[in-house]
Amino acid sequence: MGQTLGCYLGFFCLVVPLTVADWNILNQKSHNGLKISLKNYCKSWRLNVELHNIRDFEVVPEECSEYIGKYVRSTQYQVDSEIAIEECLVYLSTSCNLKKDGRDAWIFDIDDTLLSTVPFYKNYQYGAKRLNLTALEEWMDKAKAPALDHSLRLFNDLKSRGIQIILVSSRREHLRSATIDNLVKVGYHGWSSLILRDSANEFVSVEKYKSDVRRELIKDGYRIWGIVGDQYSSIEGLPSAKRVFKLPNPMYYVA
Repeated sequence: MGQTLGCYLGFFCLVVPLTVADWNILNQKSHNGLKISLKNYCKSWRLNVELHNIRDFEVVPEECSEYIGKYVRSTQYQVDSEIAIEECLVYLSTSCNLKKDGRDAWIFDIDDTLLSTVPFYKNYQYGAKRLNLTALEEWMDKAKAPALDHSLRLFNDLKSRGIQIILVSSRREHLRSATIDNLVKVGYHGWSSLILRDSANEFVSVEKYKSDVRRELIKDGYRIWGIVGDQYSSIEGLPSAKRVFKLPNPMYYVA
């Protein structure tokens, strides 16, 4: 079950005796006598990724590949994402005292926030097969990633309110042209700034890179009302926004 399952065992340490030599999730029961089925296990694994209890995993557990694939193509994934976006809109309508002076700002991540990488990860067992970064960048360079419709709706709403939209991605600078082409092709246009990683910050953690970007934006006078991302590294770290919103993504973890 690999390294990821080793991390997940920590979650079950109070439920499943670790002294069992031949540990198999299909043979286990909780202290209450509830059988731990494969479906239970994979649902709980996904939930604990979103709760940030499971971190730093390199691959999705192989036995959960089919479940994760079904989830990211499902109505449930769409509903989970839609509710997150609805909360953004409620927050905008009730809690944001916008100054409308050109310094109200909102930050988006790109991959699996504005654009979907699900078509790419389909060939990588939805995260159960170890990622080939070169292959991912070659796919990104083709500029064929579809839009996430719920995010496009929020993007256009923010634009209509006069909020400056700033895109901060961990994509590398050499993908700038392809990224712009892809975004415009699927309906995103009118953002204020697109910030990608260059040689100066290529090897720092994503959380530090994005925190440093926010620090510079605040120094420039921007009020960051919100951040939307699919990874905790996109929304954690200081300085932060007044509110942060996370979209579901159980396919990979970026620190």
